[in-house]
Amino acid sequence: MYRTAIELLGKWKSKSAKKPLIIRGARQVGKTWLMKEFGRTMFAHTVYIGFDNNKRMSDLFSADLDVTRLITGIELFAGQKIDPQNTLLIFDEIQEVPAALTSLKYFNENAPEYQIICAGSLLGVALHQGTSFPVGKVEFLDLHPFSFTEFMEAMGKAQFAELLAQGDFTMAAAFKLEYIDLLKQYYYVGGMPEAVAAFVKNRDWAEVRAIQERILAAYEQDFSKHIPNDVVPHARMLWNSIPAQLTKENKKFIYGLIKEGARAREYEYALMWLSDCGLVHQVYRAPAPNLPLKAYEDLKAFKLFLVDIGLLSCMTRLRQDVLLDGNALFLEFKGALTEQYVLQQLETLPDIRTFYWTNDRNTSEVDFLLDTGNAAIPLEVKAEVNLQSKSLKAFAEKYHPPVSVRTSVADYKRQDWLLNLPLYAIGHVESQL
Repeated sequence: MYRTAIELLGKWKSKSAKKPLIIRGARQVGKTWLMKEFGRTMFAHTVYIGFDNNKRMSDLFSADLDVTRLITGIELFAGQKIDPQNTLLIFDEIQEVPAALTSLKYFNENAPEYQIICAGSLLGVALHQGTSFPVGKVEFLDLHPFSFTEFMEAMGKAQFAELLAQGDFTMAAAFKLEYIDLLKQYYYVGGMPEAVAAFVKNRDWAEVRAIQERILAAYEQDFSKHIPNDVVPHARMLWNSIPAQLTKENKKFIYGLIKEGARAREYEYALMWLSDCGLVHQVYRAPAPNLPLKAYEDLKAFKLFLVDIGLLSCMTRLRQDVLLDGNALFLEFKGALTEQYVLQQLETLPDIRTFYWTNDRNTSEVDFLLDTGNAAIPLEVKAEVNLQSKSLKAFAEKYHPPVSVRTSVADYKRQDWLLNLPLYAIGHVESQL
């Protein structure tokens, strides 16, 4: 199946002066497959090193970090000569051998001709544990679950995806029912590669759920394996509270929903761990649209979303029959799935930073506030057919953004101050700003 990240890897390969590349992302979003596919399609040779439970490589990198010696050891391990111009070196689960992570600095400084890409699901966690990191000596690429665009392509609907990419929303509206059907399927299946591949092949809803349950179980096993024992219960309770948090009318994260009397300090490490692993996305409140929003964010107020909408629908036990019931799916759980869907698509846009806005009295809220670098753009998510946008209009009248965006099942429409962008096209919001 096609991942758009392959194009970004191609651009990295074509650079005359490039640094080792680290791919970040949660477990099972397809990092290993992507690296191997990149090597298979764009290089004459690939050398894959998995550092998880690899004593030989651990010993090799622990001795010293002379690049010539390291390359000799890797050649002996792989049983092949490494031609730096035509060989891709893949270091997988690199956080398992901290010295290997440190070695990237020396590859960059002393042997930049070697083409190296790395991945590590728990890389962020490793860094908080004091791992020496080659700051300024590496590049990064963030890999997410399949976007809705990638899902459409996997489902054999590449022409539908291309229509949206071209911005031909008038033509797309003629096929609205097909887009809505695909969107409903995506709400259920989500973007985890194993679930998508199974659904594309067999169209078996039960098989998809079994895969998602297995992924969720694997994540919880990671809690026990990698988090200190006294923090594991906090991580589990926090993780399992997310669906309930998102189905509140006000989706701001409330620690008291985890357990009565819970306090932020009890759950700080658990939240940091989930965030570092890419399992959750924190979206902070911006009290005003001053740029950059990051400088003004309210760190005490945030929404918490899961890595994938399919996993959220599994955790909330979304019924399959809801998929057939008109637009009821978009209202399910008070629109929590729809807001999760929108955030998930926004996360794939590298030039957009996402926040949300409420006024000081919390009487008015805009679901998302997008920092494009040049402006703060309000975005309201409407799961209902009723498209009244009081908070969005209040924000626009007070702050006068260049455009205000509402996304819903309604068709594309641009008027004075408001752009209505269909939910199925939200991944292309950047081109409309």
